[in-house]
Amino acid sequence: MRIVYTSDTHGHVFPLNYAKNCPENAGLFCIASQIEKDGNTLVIDGGDSLQGTPLVSYYIEHKDEFGFNPVAEGFNAMGLDYYTLGNHDFNFGYDVILDYVSSMKAQLVCANVEDLRGTLGIRKNVIHTLEDGTRVGITGAVTGYVNVWEQKDHLTELKVSDPVKALEEQLSELKGKCDITVCIYHGGFEEDLATGKKLSDTTENQACEIARKLDFDILLTGHQHMSVEGVEISGSYGVQPPDKASVFCDLQVKRANDKWDITSKLAKVEAPDERYQKFESYFAKMEELTGRVEKWLDEPIGSLEKEIEPEGKLEAALYGSKVASIFNQVQLDYTGADFSCTSLANDPLGLKKDISVRDVLGIYQFANTVEVKKVTKNVIKKALERCAEYFEIDKETGNICISNVFLQPKVEHYNYDFYAGLEYEFDITKPVGERVTKLTLLGGGELSDDKDYTLVTSNYRATGTGGYECIGNCETVGSYSDEMPDLLIRYLREHSPVGEIVNSKLTVKD
Repeated sequence: MRIVYTSDTHGHVFPLNYAKNCPENAGLFCIASQIEKDGNTLVIDGGDSLQGTPLVSYYIEHKDEFGFNPVAEGFNAMGLDYYTLGNHDFNFGYDVILDYVSSMKAQLVCANVEDLRGTLGIRKNVIHTLEDGTRVGITGAVTGYVNVWEQKDHLTELKVSDPVKALEEQLSELKGKCDITVCIYHGGFEEDLATGKKLSDTTENQACEIARKLDFDILLTGHQHMSVEGVEISGSYGVQPPDKASVFCDLQVKRANDKWDITSKLAKVEAPDERYQKFESYFAKMEELTGRVEKWLDEPIGSLEKEIEPEGKLEAALYGSKVASIFNQVQLDYTGADFSCTSLANDPLGLKKDISVRDVLGIYQFANTVEVKKVTKNVIKKALERCAEYFEIDKETGNICISNVFLQPKVEHYNYDFYAGLEYEFDITKPVGERVTKLTLLGGGELSDDKDYTLVTSNYRATGTGGYECIGNCETVGSYSDEMPDLLIRYLREHSPVGEIVNSKLTVKD
C-alpha cells in the first residue's frame, strides 16, 4: 500500500506566491502532477485547507458567483480519497465548510465533529478495501482547541468533542473488521520527538497521547507545520508534512512476517512540467476567478512616506518593528483601547512605499479578528515576561539570540508580541519570569496597581494561546467581526501617506 498525505495546505492551489507575485514550487495541482495513483494507493489530507492565500480569501467572499470551489478542484485533481477538517477550516462558518465539502469528491472523516444541521456527510470511520484485498480502517479528528479559538457563532451547528475519546471509540469499532488502521489527526506532537520532553501542558496537540493510549498502525498528523519524516511511538508510525503544499508525505506499507513494515519520505513539490498541463481543463474553468483575484490584488489602497525594508526577527524584537507598530495603531484606532499587542508571521516582512491589496495580505496572512480584554498591570507584566522568554544569551559569543523555546520543536516567532502604549524594559541577565524591570505608560506615567485597563489583541491571542494564559483568563469587554486585513486596508486608505509610527518603547539589557 502507498499513502500520499498532505496537511495544512492553507489555500495553496497553484504554484504561485501571491505576496511576492512570483512562481513557487508548491500547490495542489503540482502535487497532483507528481502522483501516479493505482488501486493500492490512498491519497489523504489532514485539514487546514480553506485559509491562507488571497485566492481562497477572495473566493470565500464571492463564492456564490462561481460554480466550483478552487480548493476542492485541486484536491479532486489529486484524486483525494479521504480528509479531515483542520481548526482554520472553521474560521468562516458552517456555510463555507458546506460549500467546500459539497465540491469534494473525497469522503470527509472526522470522529469528533458532530454536524447538527446534518448536511456535511461526515463519516466517523470508513473501511477502504484496496485492489489487493487489504482492508484499511480509517478515522480522523481535529484538535479540540477549535473550541478555544473559534468564534462561537461559527460553532452553533458544529459540536467538537474530545479527540482522544472519539478516536478511541472509532478504533474499537474498526478492530476485527480491517487489516490495518489509519488515524488522520489534525493536531501535532506535544513532546520533543528527540528527547521526550513535554512541550506543553495544554491539549492543543495530543499525537503522543494518541499513539500511547491507542494502537493505530499509522498516525497522520498536522497543525504544527513540522517536518516529521517518520517516527515510531509505542508501535504507531507517525508522520507530518510542513505547510503550504510545498512538501507531502509518501508512505510505503508492506506486510512482512505478520507485521506491517512502514517507511516514508518527505517529497518536495516540483516545479510545473509537462505533467502539470494535463489539468488544463481545470485551469480554464477557473480562469475568470484567477483573473479577478489578480486584478483585486493589484488594486492600490495607499502609501507610506518611506518604504519599510523586510525586518529581521531578532532585530525587530530588540529594536522595534515598524510593521508591528502599524498593526498596533490600527487596533488602537479601531477599538479605542488603552494598549495593544500584536505579533508577526515567521517570515521577515516589509512594506513597499506604494501599497496594494497584495501587500497587505502578504504581511497579514490570517483572518484574525480583534478582541478587547480587561487587564491589570500585573496581567500586562506577566504577558511581557512571556515575551521576554524570546531572548537568551549565547553562551559562546555572549550576544543576545532567540531562545530555543520559540524555535523548537517548531519556529514560533508569531508568539512574540509587540506592545503599543507602553515603555518597558527587559533584563536578559535575570531569570525567566523576572526580566521585566521597567513598565510605564508611553511617555513615562506610572501604571496603577489598582486600575483596570483595556488591551486589544487578536482573537487568537485573546484565548491565551502561545503561553499567554494570563490574557486568556481576563474578561473580554469587546469582540469585533471585522478581520484585520480589512482593518489594515481601511486604515491605509484613510491615513495615507502613513509616516513612521512610534507607539511604544522597549529596551533590552544584557
